Amino acid sequence: MNKRQWDTVLYGIAEDQAGYFTAAQARAAGLHQVRLVQLAQQGDIERVSRGVYRFARFPVSRNGHFMEAVLWPQVRRPDVTGVVSHESALAIHELSDVSPARVHITLPNAVRIRRQVPKGLVIHYADLAPEDVERVEGVPVTTPERAIRDAHASHIGDALVAQAIADGRRSGALSMAAANRLERELLGTKPGARRTMRARREPR
Repeated sequence: MNKRQWDTVLYGIAEDQAGYFTAAQARAAGLHQVRLVQLAQQGDIERVSRGVYRFARFPVSRNGHFMEAVLWPQVRRPDVTGVVSHESALAIHELSDVSPARVHITLPNAVRIRRQVPKGLVIHYADLAPEDVERVEGVPVTTPERAIRDAHASHIGDALVAQAIADGRRSGALSMAAANRLERELLGTKPGARRTMRARREPR
């Protein structure tokens, strides 16, 4: 495969991944490891972490660090796709004031990572259904409803869960039915009860 062909193939892969790609994807596109190193030295691509690269000419994405995180497992396991989840998914969907210091990703139950996990990464294991995953700017992420359920299960606190539900209802990220269901199942409140209580506490 000549330069133009691998460049087109690899850029096509990276285009769906916010400009990021793995060394394994580069090899599959026909790019030799030696050439990969040369391109990094020339500044055409950037090495963002071990085995993960980014096209320098690709626009910088605000969610780039999330894409880097989901590609990390593919460095050794090309068949494994990570999904941003839990508090990190809430951050992507802009639900609540949660600001996790580390990126949370979920991998299938059958997968086990044997190498050391980077300090900035938290691994969870679950078999996500297709309807629990969507893409935001190319980044695979759990849906707002699944993210809220996962965050609740990880004990982030009812206040943030309630805020995430309220934000989702207000922004349209959650349907009214989904928001009411989450309030009832996770917080044990009747739909709208919290809003009514807040309204009663407000000074007149």
